[in-house]
Amino acid sequence: MSMKQATTIDEVIQLLDEIIEKAKLDQSAIGLFTMLYREVTVQVKEGIQNGSFQNGERMEKLDVIFANRYLKAYYQYIAKEKPSECWGFAFEQAEDFWPIVLQHLLLGINAHVNLDLGIASAQVSTVEDIEDLKHDFDQINAILSNLVGGVEKCLIKIWPTLTWILKFTGKIDNFFIDFSMETARNGAWKFANEFVAIPENQREACLQLRDERITEIARLVSNPGYFVSAVFKFIRLFEKGTVAQKITDMQIAEEKGIECAAVA
Repeated sequence: MSMKQATTIDEVIQLLDEIIEKAKLDQSAIGLFTMLYREVTVQVKEGIQNGSFQNGERMEKLDVIFANRYLKAYYQYIAKEKPSECWGFAFEQAEDFWPIVLQHLLLGINAHVNLDLGIASAQVSTVEDIEDLKHDFDQINAILSNLVGGVEKCLIKIWPTLTWILKFTGKIDNFFIDFSMETARNGAWKFANEFVAIPENQREACLQLRDERITEIARLVSNPGYFVSAVFKFIRLFEKGTVAQKITDMQIAEEKGIECAAVA
């Protein structure tokens, strides 16, 4: 499969749709994060159209650069080439039985926000004007946070008994989401400000170090300790439906405008 890159936000959505349809055919959990990311992209497009961002032209440029980093990592992985380490880890986990949808989403968010968003933000900015991007940067993260916040509703939809589990565990999944999203947002902005100031000849080394750090976070998401892992494994054993059915449910929820980020 050849490397595909987008030049407009509409092309981003089209390419994400292709990945989602392939994931459904292959029963690949890669499609779960891709479906969430597609909805983020659609909402960014709508935000540009209705003036939610301070600079719509810059936001579309950022969105395309941001998305192309995900698309590049995906096509590298499919071609059995080596993407960034954190994306490689996330894609490998998509082939494993045990991660629940929440973990697949967080692994994708970790790589895309903690690594890719900081880079994309730096690439549309200079040291002098990056602070002007802060409002629009926060807007993208607010869209992502709101979508991920719907995970619990869909978890319960697929497996109603989960309500008891969440009460018993103190809603551990919500804590996991909130902690990860806040950490990702703050870390990505800090990295963007550091990266934009780094000379070109030092950027590759900086990216490699950042990638290694983000992969360490990915390993914690994948194995968050004995208790949380045990709860997740229990949830996984009682999940309903195939991966393709879960992706389809996410698509139906999106079409109906239901605030629902995942279904497992």
